[in-house]
Amino acid sequence: MGLKGWNIAILVAIGAIWFAGSTQREKRVVGDSQSDRVALLEEQVAASPNDVARVRELAQAYLDARAPGMALASIEHAPAAVRAEPTVDHLYARALLDQGRSADALAAERRVLARCMESENASPPSDAPLCSTYLIASATRRAEILEQLVTLGVEDANAHPEASSLAYHNATRQVSFSSR
Repeated sequence: MGLKGWNIAILVAIGAIWFAGSTQREKRVVGDSQSDRVALLEEQVAASPNDVARVRELAQAYLDARAPGMALASIEHAPAAVRAEPTVDHLYARALLDQGRSADALAAERRVLARCMESENASPPSDAPLCSTYLIASATRRAEILEQLVTLGVEDANAHPEASSLAYHNATRQVSFSSR
């Protein structure tokens, strides 16, 4: 092969390397259908980071978009007063569970239930309860399931569907009896 052949081969190789190594757009973390909503919520949380409702909505939007890591980050970077809210901590527990951290999720749900009990037993009772009955019921149910997961040694419920099903069954079975 002559000098001309080598020059052509080198130019073709450089062109192939340049073409293969060109920058490509990364896949979006949040799907296109939800990206506008998430972007708006991110702007609102950035403008008022102490707004519990906005932080909760943003975390829920991330969970709906199957981005639990982003939900965790949005809650973990919120001010301590926002993180201490039971509704936000309840979402935090769900994000932890979706990330495969059952023991941490159980601890978060127990914090939610403890705060709800503290607010109910507060010595001047407040007019507006801190926790709704739905939140208490949801946190109680999830804590029972998480406790079973932890007892069975399942850290990631998605990775072990059979054990997760067993934990769910153990936590939700009901015993009834009749007396004659």
